[in-house]
Amino acid sequence: MKLRLLLLFFVFFSYQLHAAYIFIPMGEDNQKNHLKAYGITYWVLNNGAEAWWLLNYQGGSFAFKHNLIFEKECKTRGISFEVIPDAQFNKILSDISNQEINQEAIKLEVAPKIAVYTPEFNSKGEKIQPWDDAVTLALTYAEIPYETVYDSKVLDDRLAEYDWLHLHHEDFTGQYGKHYASFRNQAWYKENVKRMEKLAKENGFAKVSQLKLAVVKKIREYIGGGGFMFAMCSATDTYDIALAAEGLDICDTVYDYDPADPKADQKLDFNKTFAFKDFNLIKNPMVYEYSSIDHSRGRGVKSNQDYFTLFDFSAKWDPIPTMLTQNHTRTVKGFMGQTTAFRKEHVKSSVLILGETKVANEVRYLHGKFGEGTWTFYGGHDPEDYRHFVNDPETDLNLHPNSPGYRLILNNILFPAAKKKKQKT
Repeated sequence: MKLRLLLLFFVFFSYQLHAAYIFIPMGEDNQKNHLKAYGITYWVLNNGAEAWWLLNYQGGSFAFKHNLIFEKECKTRGISFEVIPDAQFNKILSDISNQEINQEAIKLEVAPKIAVYTPEFNSKGEKIQPWDDAVTLALTYAEIPYETVYDSKVLDDRLAEYDWLHLHHEDFTGQYGKHYASFRNQAWYKENVKRMEKLAKENGFAKVSQLKLAVVKKIREYIGGGGFMFAMCSATDTYDIALAAEGLDICDTVYDYDPADPKADQKLDFNKTFAFKDFNLIKNPMVYEYSSIDHSRGRGVKSNQDYFTLFDFSAKWDPIPTMLTQNHTRTVKGFMGQTTAFRKEHVKSSVLILGETKVANEVRYLHGKFGEGTWTFYGGHDPEDYRHFVNDPETDLNLHPNSPGYRLILNNILFPAAKKKKQKT
């Protein structure tokens, strides 16, 4: 028995010695499940190991020290991988270090703690709001753990507990998603208004718009202190609109029982916004749009021709935008939402454009810094549902394991691991 155990130990030790890394390719033809590849990398980090993100190398591949537990988990999750010896992995690192090659090896140190800003009645299974959220779908499918927060927790300074925050499909202007024209008589709409008004009063605000402004400012503090914020669809433009309209009433009577300031457009302060400038408000409650920022209407782009292009960045000099744009294709299928894309004339010159639809002169994906942290805005609702309507069923990501559009979401989830240092406990 002792001899057998010794032999098994020798075989295992030799195997570890000669095959020391698990390499997860992320190219177009060599990865069965791109989305779950992010999940396994997060899982490795969450179990105390380190990983490498090989930027622009076979689509942004991952690697980490081999052990049989990690190998088994890769097999269980259906991820394409190779077990390679130290010498081969070191050769990859050496090739990547060549200054004439636009590649970089980024060490990922610790899994970021993730929060999703979403109404508590959504997270508790009541789902009053009849729509889903692409980020929570991606997190669930990739098996990446997250917690939920909403207004009361944000105002209670709970965001400091998290490294990364996603803003669920949200309206930060206090206009209930501007669903009044189509859904004001629906039970879910009435219930949402009732609960939001109650929540505002519980937190000491007379109006929902005032509550949302306070939340927006708390999130700004979180980013300034070093947090990472990611927003999609209406959580992008309404965030900036709320900042620009601080101290103004931009809500029609149907939302807050008194008229809006008729001169609000002239009083907007674009110095307070993250991404957008010089936009005009759309105050008519019967129009399903917030401002001139969004380019949903009159785009003139056919669905079968709707693609946006990701920009190329220097992996060695600009690692953050390079991480955010890692993909197995530079051309990504477009998709619509309440906020689909951003008119280029309204994007500040200080903002970094990550992806654009050139034929429509619009920005789809952008990024910026604020204080010690960063924010990223991604237009559209669901990368694999071109025109997602209220009450539509959620997307089954088992049918889209290699989605380039969803990869961009997961890039954002993983990149803080390269920025945060491991804390001593």
